[in-house]
Amino acid sequence: MADHQEATVTLPSDPVSVSRARRYVAGVLADWGLPDGTDAADTIRLIVSELATNAVQHTFGQSPTFTVDLRLDRDVELYLGVTDSHPRWPQRLPAAVQQDNGRGMVIIRALAKECGGRLSVSPTPDGGKTVSIALPWVVPAQA
Repeated sequence: MADHQEATVTLPSDPVSVSRARRYVAGVLADWGLPDGTDAADTIRLIVSELATNAVQHTFGQSPTFTVDLRLDRDVELYLGVTDSHPRWPQRLPAAVQQDNGRGMVIIRALAKECGGRLSVSPTPDGGKTVSIALPWVVPAQA
């Protein structure tokens, strides 16, 4: 495999795009050797689903699209970032807040940590942000 592989897709900020982002990422992961149905692939799909949902729901229509970027470096680390053009960064809710949503970042952070990865948020040149995870690349042994 090459030292560095990249894949990207830009989708409209629409709820239907969340499942499209999930399918896109699953396809790229399979192409890179991580088959669907593994724990790692399921975790990554859940993370991209949460990130894409946040990009759609929390940009309040001010980001017409969001972009999913994947990068695999030296078969060692997977980077997954979701970028939107809205300037508002994710907010951590107080633990006492009782509501049905708003826990996406907590879920993403916990999943990344459980896999030995990390979560970060960085500004984009146009005033938006990228919420990303970096995870160790774990491909199951071939039988």
